[in-house]
Amino acid sequence: MRTSTKVKAAAVAGAAMTAVLIPLGGTSYAAGCNSTGCDNKGPMTMDCSDQYTTTTRTVNNNNRIGELRWSSTCDAAWVRVYNESSNPVYNASGYIEKYNSSGTLLKSLSVSVPSSGNDWSNMLGGASYQYRICIKFQGNEYPLKCSTKF
Repeated sequence: MRTSTKVKAAAVAGAAMTAVLIPLGGTSYAAGCNSTGCDNKGPMTMDCSDQYTTTTRTVNNNNRIGELRWSSTCDAAWVRVYNESSNPVYNASGYIEKYNSSGTLLKSLSVSVPSSGNDWSNMLGGASYQYRICIKFQGNEYPLKCSTKF
């Protein structure tokens, strides 16, 4: 009987230690950056594109689409772009711009609009800033189109 009690005690202790080492399902983890620390970092790499990410603005320039994406997890924004045109002849880029409270442009990042699928820029961060996105064609075939600031 004594051996059985020792075995049971060891099994319970082992199970308790294992339970401590295994994370619970649904346990959150910290993103890889926050606020201005996200500047010029990838939203996927930094785990900023999650269920708390929203599209706050959309721009359509001749069926080249730009979406201003905002991560409340990281307090950062980026532009996601895709092409809904059947004519991929003209090259376009999506831009995200970061402004201070005085309206001064601080930083801008761009990404080329792919002929199919989607792509995104790196992020610009900080909840106290304003952001807008633009779609620009390389040869200026179509006028520059930008969103309002967010």
